Amino acid sequence: MAIPQLVGHRGYPRHYPENTLIGIEAALAAGARFVEVDVQISRDRVPVLFHDRDLQRMCGVPGKIHDLHYDELWHLRAAQAEKFGERFNEVHIPRLAELGHLLRRKAGVTAFIELKRSSLECFGAEAMLDLVRRALKPAVTQCVLISYSLEALLTARRAGWAEIGVVIDRWDEREQDMVTAIRPQYIFCDVEGLPAQGRLHMSGVKLAVFEIVDTQVALTLAARGVDLIETFAIGEMLEQFSHLS
Repeated sequence: MAIPQLVGHRGYPRHYPENTLIGIEAALAAGARFVEVDVQISRDRVPVLFHDRDLQRMCGVPGKIHDLHYDELWHLRAAQAEKFGERFNEVHIPRLAELGHLLRRKAGVTAFIELKRSSLECFGAEAMLDLVRRALKPAVTQCVLISYSLEALLTARRAGWAEIGVVIDRWDEREQDMVTAIRPQYIFCDVEGLPAQGRLHMSGVKLAVFEIVDTQVALTLAARGVDLIETFAIGEMLEQFSHLS
């Protein structure tokens, strides 16, 4: 039986606000060896962990990451109140550098760092790549750069970034000429964009699929050739898989 490796998608969102250090640490404590986070850039060019294009869902206020200086973002709380109420009212939006220092203490952990298009549009690929590399300096060898933006990933490849993953919505998008030029080590694909049947394979590339919380679905995908499964329920999935090995 093929058992895929599991990736804590934005940390451990089933029980903690996504893209927060408390959630990432909980995923690692549960046994995750892979985590995925989203990165955006503040107005004063500080890389932070954040997914959405606006602050409303996570912080309960209007605005965007790139509109505010990090000192202003620090005073917000990434509490995700609609889901968790007041439980995480002391949780802040973390800097990417905080993740870098955490990873340095966690040998054997790999982080997939997704460059969000909103920040690429504001700051450009070269500037964002430079800021991200500097923030991750303590643990850059533990990090894989991923993005929907093929242009940014091609820039990263030409700049010598070692590990790269392309994010796509549909399986057939992997055949684009620019994907070939990037030479990614990973392809991340939305489960909804996969063909219903058949072997999933791309020579020399590991395939990751998101978002899965069902063990049987994960095992079925692994049997078709999927290497990694991104999940919001990393602890529960790891526990269920532990009984299969």
